[in-house]
Amino acid sequence: MGALERELRAPLFHRHTRGLILTEQGVLLWRAAREMTQRLERTRAQLSETREHPSGELKVTATRGLGGHWLTPRLAEFLDLYPDIKVDLILTDEELDLSMREADIAIRLRQPQQPDLIQRKLFTVHFHVYGSPAYVKRFGEPKTHEDLDNHRILSFGGTSPSYLTAVHWLGSLGRDQRNPRPIHLTVNNITAMKRAVDSGAGIAVLPDYLIETGSPLVQLMRETEMPQLESYLVYPEEMKSVARVQVFRDFLIQKAQRWTY
Repeated sequence: MGALERELRAPLFHRHTRGLILTEQGVLLWRAAREMTQRLERTRAQLSETREHPSGELKVTATRGLGGHWLTPRLAEFLDLYPDIKVDLILTDEELDLSMREADIAIRLRQPQQPDLIQRKLFTVHFHVYGSPAYVKRFGEPKTHEDLDNHRILSFGGTSPSYLTAVHWLGSLGRDQRNPRPIHLTVNNITAMKRAVDSGAGIAVLPDYLIETGSPLVQLMRETEMPQLESYLVYPEEMKSVARVQVFRDFLIQKAQRWTY
């Protein structure tokens, strides 16, 4: 690094006891290197495949819940249609940096604000309150906000993005934000929380895509307006001409349009 700084005749880092911080010149060089890498990746992808024969690795990221329950069951058909594409599915509730190629394409539960990202709306994710038949038989069905004070509330544990306030909704509904009602069980995984509801541990706000056809879970508080989120398919501008991104985009949009929930 020192040799590069001497060659450029410019310091690239501020050196501190706690680590390195890019200087203004370092940021400029980093941006130029990133742009060159993106162009190289785009050119390599375009040279290695065609629209008729898309191939190569496709890194897809989605939240654990939506990716695990809505996306994953649909991938078998996609792989049958495009056997030369290898899908690398990354399930995380953190938003990966698409501009840094941490993923090629993402399904997100909010509209992205970055101007260099292409976005297509997929569907609306609806949330409702659910409880098991055994729980409702034992504790009754909440009818009002005040009734929730007498129920076992399950909620999402750990840190979550601000746009996912729906997962904490029962704790604050009808209460002063400074004095939320007690939570009896927190779980940092939406699938595990649904299983806790299945077992009769309590009631929780769950996205409808988790509720299978024929599920015995009871939808509660039907008259109360519930939270909802918009899901978007997102990918960088420089990937718009890549065939494997195009066919995956078209496949998911078609599946989203046909999905009933």
